[in-house]
Amino acid sequence: MGQYILVDGYNVIRRNPQFRAALAQSLESARQLLITQLAHRYRHTPYQVTVVFDGAGKHEQHLYERRIHIIYSQHGENADQVIARLAREARAAGHEVQLFSDDSEVRQAVIGQGGLAESTQGLATRLNAPPRRLAQRFAHQIRMRALYGLDPSFKLEDYEDEAPFSRQRRPQRHQQRGPQKKRRY
Repeated sequence: MGQYILVDGYNVIRRNPQFRAALAQSLESARQLLITQLAHRYRHTPYQVTVVFDGAGKHEQHLYERRIHIIYSQHGENADQVIARLAREARAAGHEVQLFSDDSEVRQAVIGQGGLAESTQGLATRLNAPPRRLAQRFAHQIRMRALYGLDPSFKLEDYEDEAPFSRQRRPQRHQQRGPQKKRRY
């Protein structure tokens, strides 16, 4: 069917250094950094990404920003309960569910419903990883260097004065043939 990615927002922000640095400025800047990185990472994928934050409003708030579904829980309900409910609904609809959180209770709730759970470090690794095509090209370059013994420090600019590919003309050989006969036409 499709894959739902659920992110325990404040858990990710509080557990990873890059988001904690943004948290030192403000909670809003840390949330925006997380949402921006998720949007960049998953913008060309079929995954539905939902980030859940603890909220204090009278009703649950649903926002969409650059294909990222953002949910703020209502007063009296925490993000873990919302995540467990979303995982249950997605699994009932036949979707695969993947959670990023270090909270053991919410991880067990998602795993108990047949979903997958990864750590917040796993999400940070994915967010900072190069795009798949770029990683493949880099791996190919490494293999070719090892296979053909190419020197990675070689720079063509260092050898511009020399002409490594210039063709030298070979001296032409003249064959001595006896006296030339004149042709008559």
